[in-house]
Amino acid sequence: MGVSNLSKHTITLIPGDGTGPELAVAARRCVDSLGLDIKWEVVEAGECAIEKYKTPLPDHAIESIRRNKVAIKGPITTPIGTGFRSVNVELRKRLDLYACLRPCKSYKGVRSRYRDIDLVIVRENTEDLYAGIEFSNGTDEARDLIAVIEKLGSKKIRDGSAISIKPISVEGSKRIVKFAFDYAVNNKRKKVTAVHKANIMKCTDGLFLEVARDVARAYEGRVIFEDRIVDNMCMQLVQKPEDYDVLVLPNLYGDIISDLAAGLVGGLGVAPGANIGTGVAVFEPTHGSAPKYKGLNRVNPCALILSAVLMLKYIGEEKAAEKLEKACASVIEEGRSVTYDMKDDKNDPTAVGTSQMADAIIEKINRSK
Repeated sequence: MGVSNLSKHTITLIPGDGTGPELAVAARRCVDSLGLDIKWEVVEAGECAIEKYKTPLPDHAIESIRRNKVAIKGPITTPIGTGFRSVNVELRKRLDLYACLRPCKSYKGVRSRYRDIDLVIVRENTEDLYAGIEFSNGTDEARDLIAVIEKLGSKKIRDGSAISIKPISVEGSKRIVKFAFDYAVNNKRKKVTAVHKANIMKCTDGLFLEVARDVARAYEGRVIFEDRIVDNMCMQLVQKPEDYDVLVLPNLYGDIISDLAAGLVGGLGVAPGANIGTGVAVFEPTHGSAPKYKGLNRVNPCALILSAVLMLKYIGEEKAAEKLEKACASVIEEGRSVTYDMKDDKNDPTAVGTSQMADAIIEKINRSK
């Protein structure tokens, strides 16, 4: 996984909206303090781009990522129910970023009921119910589809239903499961668990499980393979997360389970993410844009900074990635220069802002030089 280590890197930076821009500044400053030869190409996407470009995802933003092969982005607001469709989903679709990588790792100093969690969620990004094949209730298209389904499958669907279609393909399943196994091999992981609901959705999830078992045969003797039903997986992760390592899941389950796993390590504030395709990758935090905190210098920058750690590993800057993660972990463990959400009492007056936490991380980096 990743690209070769080059003397100079040009990286697309999408600040995002809501609290995204201030988080992006914090992460960029931390990366710059490492002394790497990085050129940032800043492009807009999200709400901030609509007025200027009449779209939340301008073509030039996509072209920048395609050209540079690597991007890091702040969170972008996704309207609920109305408005533009998720920029995050559209980015993954347009660039075929089929693998969503979400490590969930315990850091000392983060409030959590659990310790020593080290899970990696590998989520398929392009299929399943997130494919966006939907039909609104009461439309001619929905009524026609209901009629076809009833004719083909003898299944009765209530009038007035809205419908989403769940495509799962052999190709899509194969490449995401292979990605999970290759990640396990390359990172010295011991086990891959495929998560599904094949006991009920025998055609779609059944296909995913069948393909996963087939792919697993090529890794026998190197990586243990098992599977779990998704509802049982939720219980297992709460009861005994230490039994699991790399989880590979279809799109919707991956979205849900990655948030559950983030909860085990203290929340989305320390949950980084990567969306990876063939020769191109976009790195971003798992959390949203928190627009109510926009401009207040309050939000925890760690998820985006840790996403930058994943990015540095991807471009071959392993030592720099290790240095940045170590500095971030040290600031978290000390518990002094951290944002309000990382204090035992969220009203603790000693809590610092986004930029001040970045300052503390940069200071750690500079001391290690």
